[in-house]
Amino acid sequence: MTSPLPPRAPGDLRHPTPTSLDELFALYEEHGQRNVGDDVTIVEHALQCADLAVADGATDELIVAALFHDVGWFVTGEGPRDHLLTDHHAAAGARILDPIFGAAVAQPVALHVTAKRWRCTIDPDYYDELSEGSKINFIAQGGPLGTDERASFEAHPGFVTAMALRSWDDRAKVRGRTVRGLAHYRVRALGVARRHASGT
Repeated sequence: MTSPLPPRAPGDLRHPTPTSLDELFALYEEHGQRNVGDDVTIVEHALQCADLAVADGATDELIVAALFHDVGWFVTGEGPRDHLLTDHHAAAGARILDPIFGAAVAQPVALHVTAKRWRCTIDPDYYDELSEGSKINFIAQGGPLGTDERASFEAHPGFVTAMALRSWDDRAKVRGRTVRGLAHYRVRALGVARRHASGT
């Protein structure tokens, strides 16, 4: 359900792909102030998303997924203001996160764009509630799911976690919301990474 990365284009906004926990946090710390539309920056959106996951009692893996779900923006050069934004950033993000944290983090990230398409397909009112950036990109991301795509996604073992991440993603675009900073999540993320490395 995800697509290969698009070819590199001159003048894009790509950053080197992070390959460790430290590089991942550094990427957000150093470059997260880029505005992503809807009056929030990348890091503000990430922190709001993680905060909502914590409030809902999510697992550590899902909280980390919420925090880093849009890391693909950094390496694809995409952003919510790009009129040709597709699901490439979701696929790229999953590929970055899987070696560091494992499938429990990477899978919902890979599916969070498909989750938006599913909601728009089964709930017409949902589209009206999307942010302007999400509306602009909906068609470029594939538009409504076809019958077979919808059935495949609903049967996917990651359906529930992808929908949870989508819910936080949609609500994490509030200008000026006070949330905990990146440093608050480092120990939690380290724990997830260590469990993945040890196979537990």
